[in-house]
Amino acid sequence: MPRGDKGAYTDKQKRKAAHIAEGYEARGVAREEAEGRAWATVNAQDGGGKRSGSGRAARTTEERSATAKRAQAARGPEARAASARKAAETRAANRSAEERSAAAKRAQAARSPEERAASARRAAETRRRNRGA
Repeated sequence: MPRGDKGAYTDKQKRKAAHIAEGYEARGVAREEAEGRAWATVNAQDGGGKRSGSGRAARTTEERSATAKRAQAARGPEARAASARKAAETRAANRSAEERSAAAKRAQAARSPEERAASARRAAETRRRNRGA
């Protein structure tokens, strides 16, 4: 296939590239540059040109190789528990600031007035110590 031949792309990919190129041209990008950018975008999104049809779907968990199935079966409950803990830590670390502040507000609302007052005293003491240091 010669360079630049779009025969390996599906009609949907060709329509997508045309639409993207139109958007670039509307923003003042030259026609050739817009087409180049559009095809680069299609390649990035779809992994290059490909024909539609059967045999293109990703493997499901049922279709995994025998080696992968044996590897999973060999993992004990401790390893699975460790993976679950690590995943929970990662999710907690990746929570947005809004989610963290909402969680903090819920936790604060659940505390008694005495607990909030004690926490405020400890925070004030820490601030005084840090100023003097």
